[in-house]
Amino acid sequence: MSATSGTVAQLRSALERALVPSELEIIDDSAAHAGHAGARDGGHYKVLVVAEAFRGRSQLERHRLVYGAVAPLMARAVHALNIVARAPGESP
Repeated sequence: MSATSGTVAQLRSALERALVPSELEIIDDSAAHAGHAGARDGGHYKVLVVAEAFRGRSQLERHRLVYGAVAPLMARAVHALNIVARAPGESP
């Protein structure tokens, strides 16, 4: 298992445990950021999370929930997250 696939698996596990999503997509976007100073220490990822936990919450609150779920990974394996967080039934 490569480092990036291991990180994707860790992100998936953390988000599934914390938010019980009905939909979860994780894309490793690190290659698009090659050469970026922060990219040496961790990858860039896009996450789409659809979860009931987001219903009635602002985008800021939703992002805080996502960051809270993956906080241990932010210290080493993840440099940046592009987050799309929706409640079930919400339009993209």
